[in-house]
Amino acid sequence: MKARTEPSARDGYIRVKKLALIGAGKLGEGLLSGMLGSQLIPVGAVAATVAHQPRADYLASKYGVKAGVDNREAVAGADLVLVCLKPQQVKGFLHEVKKDLRKDALMISAAASVTTALIERELGHPARVIRAMPNTPCLIRHGMTAIARGQHATDEDVSLAQAIFRSMGRTVVADEKHMDAITGLSASGPAYVYLIIESLAEGGVKLGLPRDLSTELSAQTLLGASAMVLHTGEHPAKLKDVVTTPAGCTIDGLLELEEGGLRVTLIKAVVRAAQRARQLVESQNS
Repeated sequence: MKARTEPSARDGYIRVKKLALIGAGKLGEGLLSGMLGSQLIPVGAVAATVAHQPRADYLASKYGVKAGVDNREAVAGADLVLVCLKPQQVKGFLHEVKKDLRKDALMISAAASVTTALIERELGHPARVIRAMPNTPCLIRHGMTAIARGQHATDEDVSLAQAIFRSMGRTVVADEKHMDAITGLSASGPAYVYLIIESLAEGGVKLGLPRDLSTELSAQTLLGASAMVLHTGEHPAKLKDVVTTPAGCTIDGLLELEEGGLRVTLIKAVVRAAQRARQLVESQNS
């Protein structure tokens, strides 16, 4: 009897017979563009679905993939299913396709607040499931995606998921119990950073800088500082001290930030967002 061929990743490439990309909205299209642009998967191996036919026609025309509105047709025969639906759509999708889905298919879900246990339970068999939590900078391939394995997923499945999401930025592998905290930090985090950029730019405007110049200075400063942390591996506090010379300008600015409670406020923002993520998980499981 011929051995079963499962999707796998080797040398940064993924080997699948058929990929069903369910929900090719902004994130789904970003993944599609990243995978095809990185030559992770051939065009002919992809079947994508969306809610409306004009959107499907657009995807087919732009990327050359098979695209439509029929989820059952897309998952039929697929050895890899990539779910990019809204959380409230996942249960309905699973009920819709469970009879058409291969029992040995790997399912990677990027639906926020949907656990691997929920997917396994709804499918009703020991499905191999990976949960991914990307953030919006993935759309320009500078994203951060956390990956957690389900009960039946293998090391090879995790490697394959990493290969896919590396086409959109950096990846980390984490225990699923940390996913709510990761949601509050890296998934919600870009919104916090945009607020910081906006505030820094307003400070520049207050001092007479043109708004476009002030915004560019602010955004590039945060980009460069973030790159320093990742490139050097140093603790942010140490890098902060390098900038902060005795009796200089920076220490006065830092004093204002501390008096304004910026540090505590950002910590509380992450905690609050993570708590909300936990509430959404509980509502999905109810």
